[in-house]
Parts: sequence; C-alpha cells; structure tokens
Amino acid sequence: MSDPAVVLDDLRSESDQLDQLVGELTEEQWAYPTPAPRWTVAHQIAHLAWTDAAALLAVTDREAFGAQVETALKAPDDFVDQGAEEGAALPPAELLARWRTGREQLQQALRAAPAGARFPWYGPPMSVASMATGRLMETWAHGQDIADALGAVREPTPRLRHVAYIGVRVRDYAFGVRGLTPPAEPFRVELTAPDGELWAYGPEDAAQRVTGPALDFCLLVTQRAHRADVAVRAEGADADRWLDIAQAFAGPAGPGREQREA
Repeated sequence: MSDPAVVLDDLRSESDQLDQLVGELTEEQWAYPTPAPRWTVAHQIAHLAWTDAAALLAVTDREAFGAQVETALKAPDDFVDQGAEEGAALPPAELLARWRTGREQLQQALRAAPAGARFPWYGPPMSVASMATGRLMETWAHGQDIADALGAVREPTPRLRHVAYIGVRVRDYAFGVRGLTPPAEPFRVELTAPDGELWAYGPEDAAQRVTGPALDFCLLVTQRAHRADVAVRAEGADADRWLDIAQAFAGPAGPGREQREA
C-alpha cells in the first residue's frame, strides 16, 4: 500500500503545478473551450474544487456526504456537470481562491485522519492513500484538458505512477460499470516510466498482457486520449477489451475521446 504522506505530498505538487498554469490566466483564457464537450478552463477548475469539497465532506461528515450521494443517484448524468456549471459561473479570481482553499482543507483533513480510516465515496470506500491517489489522478487528468486548451505541453513526472496504479487497480470496475463480467484472471501490465524505469503490475507469467509508455496508459485510463492515438498494446482478448473501456474514475462510463484526425 502507498504511504499516505508520500501520496499527499505528490498531490500537493500536482496541484501546485496546475496552479502555476492557471494562476495568471486572463478572463478570456478562463473561457477557452477544453476537449471536454461544453467545458471551459473554468469548468475544469470548478470541477476539481467541487470534488475536493465532496471529498472533504466524506472525510469530515459522513452523514452529509451520504445525503449528497442520494442527490447524485437521482440525477447521475447531470450531477457532476451541475457542480461544474455553478463554479464556472463565478468570477475567475473567486473560483481560483475556492479551489486553493478547498484543496488545502482536504490536505489537512486527510493528514489528520487516523491510521486505517476509510471514507465513503461514489465508488468503493477510500483509505487516506486511495482518496489522495484519486484526487491526484483527477487533478492530473483535468490539468491535461486545461493544458490542451491552452496549447501548453506538460512534461510527464514520476507522479504518473499514482495514476497508473489506480488505472490498473480499478480494472474490474471498468467492466462492472458497463454491466460486463470482469475477467477471472489477472493481467500483467508493464509500463515504461518517464525516466525509463519499468513499472510492472500483476504476475509475470500472466497469459494476458498490456504494455506501453506510462504516459500513454495514463491518458487512456483517464479517457484523455483515444486508444488509436496511444502506444499501448494488449495481448489476449480480455486485455484487448479492457483497453477499449478502461476508466480510472468513479461514476458512469464516459464516452471517451474522439480519435485524432490523421
């Protein structure tokens, strides 16, 4: 299991890097469209702020979070968009301040949580490490949308290990959320890290395998790239199917990204 303090430090670094990207944007740039349909840069930050607030509620007030889940279940297709719309309507400076304050409050709450604590979530319950890993994954993924909107190129960092880990760990969820039976056998996943290190998951002798650059795998499991546009390869029918439906986030299956034009 990951050391919660290490994951929280990396979450802070990932958030700070994104903050540097958006902190000096003009009001016009906050309104730039991102690859997510109908979402601007402001919507992306508003979503991160909203989800940080939801996570803080899960950590500090289970009853209130349970009520929020009940509301989400009544409008599963609109709930997330509503939160993003409300935040995106704020003046950029106010939205930025809300995101900064909320993510720091969540940091402090997670660091103060007792060892072994688990918190409710929209998917399975979360430990401190898994909650922080999920927040890092979302921060990185929505940061990619923002970078794409601004025409910025982000250098991949070792923090991608957390995104890759959650992408592998929730393999069965990607099948289950689509009403499919998860494969019975484990896969071997071998990813080449930004520094050339090999990140490996699953038994070495597994019959079904997934290989490729860690960055490409992370783009795929966060649905920030179409499968045809990444250098991730599968051996085995179930592994091949997984790459078509992989998702590292909780909630309904997303449509994914369109393939880039040749």
